[in-house]
Amino acid sequence: MIYKVLYQELSDEVPIREHTQSMYIEAESVRQVRDILADRKANINIEFIQPLDETHLEYEKQSEHFKVENA
Repeated sequence: MIYKVLYQELSDEVPIREHTQSMYIEAESVRQVRDILADRKANINIEFIQPLDETHLEYEKQSEHFKVENA
């Protein structure tokens, strides 16, 4: 399954919507996504992890920033 992760680059600052970034990760569960991010990006502030259904995934694929990261 593909998950969309909304996050802030700096974990020690208050989240600001305009600074929110996103990444897409292929994983089996939200827990696995968190484990992947704990190993690779310890300094980010995760706001939300959203599983993408087929319709939402097709919409996200239209974005120029869409790139799936594998575990």
